[in-house]
Amino acid sequence: MARRKLVVIGLLGTTLDAGRGSKRWERWRPSVALTQHEDLLVDRFELLHGKHSLDLVATLSADIAHVSPETKVVKHVMDFADPWDFEGVYAKLREFSASYAFDPEREDYLVHITTGTHVAQICLFLLTESRHFPARLLQTSPDKKARVENEPGRYAIIDLDLSKYDKLATRFQTEKAEAHSFLKSGIETKNAAFNALIERIERVAVASRAPILLTGPTGAGKSQLARRIFELKKARRQVSGGFAELNCATLRGDAAMSTLFGHSKGAFTGATTDRHGLLRKADQGVLFLDEVGELGADEQAMLLRAIEEKVFYPLGSDREASSDFQLICGTNRDLQARAERGTLFREDLLARINLWSFRLPALHERPEDIPPNFEFELEQVSRSLARNVTINREAKQRFLQFASTWTWPGNFRDFNAVVTRMATLAEGGRITEPDVADELSRLQRAPSSSATGKDQEHTARALGIERAARLDRFDRVQLEDVLAVCSSARSLSEAGRELFANSRSERTSVNDADRLRKYLSRFELDFSELKKRS
Repeated sequence: MARRKLVVIGLLGTTLDAGRGSKRWERWRPSVALTQHEDLLVDRFELLHGKHSLDLVATLSADIAHVSPETKVVKHVMDFADPWDFEGVYAKLREFSASYAFDPEREDYLVHITTGTHVAQICLFLLTESRHFPARLLQTSPDKKARVENEPGRYAIIDLDLSKYDKLATRFQTEKAEAHSFLKSGIETKNAAFNALIERIERVAVASRAPILLTGPTGAGKSQLARRIFELKKARRQVSGGFAELNCATLRGDAAMSTLFGHSKGAFTGATTDRHGLLRKADQGVLFLDEVGELGADEQAMLLRAIEEKVFYPLGSDREASSDFQLICGTNRDLQARAERGTLFREDLLARINLWSFRLPALHERPEDIPPNFEFELEQVSRSLARNVTINREAKQRFLQFASTWTWPGNFRDFNAVVTRMATLAEGGRITEPDVADELSRLQRAPSSSATGKDQEHTARALGIERAARLDRFDRVQLEDVLAVCSSARSLSEAGRELFANSRSERTSVNDADRLRKYLSRFELDFSELKKRS
């Protein structure tokens, strides 16, 4: 098989390649030296040079012909209006790469990055890395230890396909795995869908500053994940500011406006001094708004402008304030359904915060992750109690068997509470089977079991444990039956026919689907979303 030709593309070094008379051979000249290596046979040298360097080019070409007669020098005039102007230099080199007749099937290409200005070297690197030059990089340097004249020095060929570098690839994989583990608080989760979700969140978190929307049931870990995203970005030096957090369900009116956007002195009764809001606290950092669906209409409008223009007015002030923050939102509500109603959530705000949307699954959807999460929670509780708490084998087996089938309506909040109670009450710092039995009995007979146990699992899953617990008993029982029917029905109409089978014969106009849709809307529920969760 014929040897593939080796082609070098490089810039003339007006200083490094210069030299006159016989003494020029006593200098190391990179463009000449790269053709002197016995193990680097250059068939063609594509030399890029300015029109005012023709004399130097002639000398250089003659010297290359002298040391390497098999090397053909092809000259290309390339003048840069300003060799330190990045945009201009890049455009010229990009134009050359587009017009050059590369033949990678028959030739190998090296881009020499030792000569030229630093700007030109960077541009050559970028064009090679982006494959505009289908080449590898060639770096040359003098051998300072050499004592022989006309010494060619050293050279190194750099392939920018990093997958070929085992150590680098291993390092990148390790860093990636560490980032995933960090977002999961170091918990070795086994659920494939959840691990894939975390991997995608990590990729978005390190590559984008666009808003992120975390959805999912109450207690699924949205707040903790938001803080972990911030800490990961902080460790990567992608943010320099702080982390500001607000549960939007806890504030209304002036208090919400003041907390978010700040206020000026005298803006309202009790505003005795100026106050910076959370938006300014999150400048160059991350703002996490949990339960963002609870924001009022005025706050939504101001938040939208702050996201789009990075400016806003503090309450009671006529002077704009600015903040450049990344927004992470959390919600257990169906924001799309609320936006479609037209009064509960702004469609334009939803469009801005919904670019990256990730639904965190409920704990009962990840039964294989119960064991590692139990170990994590037990370790965390041990730290908070300042004593090492363990659990014997029988007790652990019984608890995990129960935990894998329990619905955990409050998700990790419920789970953490259970582990905390068992660890706190464990005599001698060891949880035994009777301790587990007592806790499981407490769970099953608790007054709030109607919102946390099997008999109310559909309501708790749809609304979250907190909202379910606030319902009147009558509404809770009725809604549970409706949701149970919806979970097994194939369509809204089918569920409506089953639920209204007795009364439909007495009605002159029958629209069971519409009746059911209106009933669900009372609780801000949507049939299609319920089916996605079931």
